[in-house]
Amino acid sequence: MTHETLSRDAGEPLWMQLMTVLRDRIESGRLGPDQPLPSEAELTDLYGVSRTVVREALRELVQQRLIYKVKGRGAFVSPRKTELRFVGSVSGSADDLRESGRRVTTQTLCQELGEADEREASLLRIPLGEQVVRVRRLRRVDGQPWLLVDAAIPARLALGLEKAVLENQSLYDVLRRRYGLEPSGADRWIEAVFPDEQDAALLEVSTSTPLLGIESVAWLSDRTRFEAYRALHRSDQTRFYVGIR
Repeated sequence: MTHETLSRDAGEPLWMQLMTVLRDRIESGRLGPDQPLPSEAELTDLYGVSRTVVREALRELVQQRLIYKVKGRGAFVSPRKTELRFVGSVSGSADDLRESGRRVTTQTLCQELGEADEREASLLRIPLGEQVVRVRRLRRVDGQPWLLVDAAIPARLALGLEKAVLENQSLYDVLRRRYGLEPSGADRWIEAVFPDEQDAALLEVSTSTPLLGIESVAWLSDRTRFEAYRALHRSDQTRFYVGIR
């Protein structure tokens, strides 16, 4: 590993200079995901600094979630997490992923008519027992399970949706093109949850793995609510971005 020279005459402290050097190597891809960093002793020799300087630089990189430490083994580059903006927008996560060049596949696990339960009726503001189309889908990104979604759409707004081909398609695109349902806004609630055995198996995680539970309701320009969903998102592969202006 070649190294840049740190300057004791610079305005920045040595630990910050070392942190910047290592961060640049990570962000440029010269140090890849899960690749080990040189040991503390090696970094001390390479850059001619104390162990205290090295530890402070590594501590900051851990805080920035760019590296992680394994006891007895050292520090490693953190896997890159895809940044999604859909929490603060009305587009779906698949749109964000495809724009970033990822391979997205969606498997339909269930697609049927049913009567709205209390939760669905409350979120969609429809009478209890009104017909809804329920769609359960599993999304994979680059072959890895990513997101498990249970959505409900009032059947009167999307007649025949229970028979539509949804495999590897964006549900929002189908609702736009086939039924003219154009989302105008959405509310989303996010919490940490643990999956049950069935959901854990589909997402290929253990039942003790914390996931992001996302509940959402979306509406049209006239405030008619057309979709409610509950999703389980693998938090080890993603972080969400919300811009405040």
